[in-house]
Amino acid sequence: MSYANAREIFPEDILEIIQNYVDGEYIYIPKKEENRVAWGELTQCKQELQARNAKIYDDYLIGISIQSLSQKYYLSPKTIQRIVSEKKKIG
Repeated sequence: MSYANAREIFPEDILEIIQNYVDGEYIYIPKKEENRVAWGELTQCKQELQARNAKIYDDYLIGISIQSLSQKYYLSPKTIQRIVSEKKKIG
């Protein structure tokens, strides 16, 4: 996210109205709902985490301990337990 100068974006009359509410402070203007994208849709990160979590669960099912999985994947034992628990619920 980057910042832009409101003087370069808004007409003077709109800028004056905004200044009645926020004068000299930073504000965040959210995207319109129809322009929003879900987390991970623009990169492969979401798919990579899903694949990693599936591998963790597969390793767990063949008997690798939570502690060993924690060391193998550089995650806390609690995170490994959460992943395993979520995968159990899904089936």
